[in-house]
Amino acid sequence: MASTTKKDYYELLGVKKNASESEIKKAFRKLARKYHPDVNPGDKVSEQKFKEINEAYEVLSDVKKKQQYDQFGHAAFDQSFGQGASPGQGFEGFGRGAGFSGVHGFEDIFSNIFGERTRSRGPAKGEDSTYTVEVDLEDAILGKTMQVDLERDVTCAVCNGSGAQPGTARRTCPTCMGAGSISQGRGFMQLTQPCPTCQGEGTINPNPCRSCSGRGITSKSERISVKIPPGVDNGSRVRMAGLGGPGEKGGPPGDVYIVTKVRPHLYFERKGDNLHSEASVTFKEAALGEKIEIPTVDGIVSLSLPEGVQTGQQLKLKGKGVPHFGGGGVGDHYVTIKVVTPTNLSERDKDLLRELDRLHPSNPRSAITFRGFRKRN
Repeated sequence: MASTTKKDYYELLGVKKNASESEIKKAFRKLARKYHPDVNPGDKVSEQKFKEINEAYEVLSDVKKKQQYDQFGHAAFDQSFGQGASPGQGFEGFGRGAGFSGVHGFEDIFSNIFGERTRSRGPAKGEDSTYTVEVDLEDAILGKTMQVDLERDVTCAVCNGSGAQPGTARRTCPTCMGAGSISQGRGFMQLTQPCPTCQGEGTINPNPCRSCSGRGITSKSERISVKIPPGVDNGSRVRMAGLGGPGEKGGPPGDVYIVTKVRPHLYFERKGDNLHSEASVTFKEAALGEKIEIPTVDGIVSLSLPEGVQTGQQLKLKGKGVPHFGGGGVGDHYVTIKVVTPTNLSERDKDLLRELDRLHPSNPRSAITFRGFRKRN
């Protein structure tokens, strides 16, 4: 019979329905550390909560089970629905029958839930973290050293990461006798799963460290100096080795990645490693091809206009763009010309322009052959 009191699995883990696999896993690990029986000995409420989040993760970490849950909710795992497929039993899916499956049996399910603990019996690298920082275009071009505030997990200084109160030690699990797993069933139906008492660790922690509540890690706020190299763009990553989460079982810490976001500039437009800008020129400067001054990343430079340059024409300043991220060259600076038509002309000015036009007659629209659409009746 369908249960009407079960909580929504996504709410239990505190994630949205469209959460990624890594987000679901991260949420589960955080809650598991909080409600683990070793951290809360004798606390029945925490024990029940731990069971609930395990059940939720068991379903949401399995692609097929998650699809069935998204479609049918808890009813997908009722004994009367899909021939008894429920969390922990494994099933092939609807229309093919349920029961033990070589693809999604007990062993695969529990490896999904506790795989991290089982695999972490040896040294494992800590988790990486990502922080986004905004930089000005000038800083992206020239590089900059900036201060970044981090909030990260570090090894507990009181218990040195063991999770046990100083002067005490973890003990061999009495359920699995240190194996980290137990077997159930007989014959070919004998199944091995992580020990429910020690969650696959092989040891229990009867005296959790009071500083870190048995986690072996604590949170730390820290301000670090980050050297932003020249050439960064939106999404560029700067690696800060060893500043991520603490390693497990003596493994190395993870890394921190600083991801850059470049603010727009009022004068320059960046396209890849090239810069673009506009230059307004007078009718005389454009016609005679005079020199004009152009602001660049290296300061003011002189740019020679070709005689008769037209609005929209681009001129290139080689090597005046953005350095390639990681080295190996520099982009260019493209200047788009905009010819400014003179206004407020006097009668003499107008006469001079008419005389100029008489001396140099031209029709810039002569190449246009399109004559419009025919009128409809």
